[in-house]
Amino acid sequence: MKIYTRTGDTGETSLIGGTRVSKADLRIDTYGTVDELNAHIGLLRDQEVNESRRNELKEIQDRLFTIGAELATEPEKKSRKPLPVILDSDVDVLEEAMDRMDADLPPLRNFVLPGGHQSVSFCHLARTVCRRAERLVAALSNADPVDPLIIKYLNRLSDYLFVLGRKMTQELGIEEVTWQARV
Repeated sequence: MKIYTRTGDTGETSLIGGTRVSKADLRIDTYGTVDELNAHIGLLRDQEVNESRRNELKEIQDRLFTIGAELATEPEKKSRKPLPVILDSDVDVLEEAMDRMDADLPPLRNFVLPGGHQSVSFCHLARTVCRRAERLVAALSNADPVDPLIIKYLNRLSDYLFVLGRKMTQELGIEEVTWQARV
């Protein structure tokens, strides 16, 4: 099977279900951003500091693929083709991971600036892409039905990525870069 089909050469693509839409459609932008987030999570998974979290990060990638498939499917065709779904337990997994990481972190007393180490910067990039994906899903849900658990999962994932960035900073033995307001 060839990877190229030439069917997208005119600026359109197909949703799961067959409907052709513009590649500029909000739905395409939304699941494209989830795909971008998935790539950033892969980059995080490959960081040496995350060796002990590789399986956890791969599970997150699997959930993001599920979200992408859900968003790429025409709302009226979802009942015809069963897809994997996001579960409340997926959100629980993120919360439990955050609680484990946070237990060893110093209390947060200032806003944290992205940076301090390349691996930590990758984590903050993933966090900001996750927030963008969450905003796009929220916008899409104003026009089409979207499983509210997707928004909840992305919201919690961005929190997870923030805590992960702090944990990576600690494990790398570097100082957290904090924001000091100019007075």
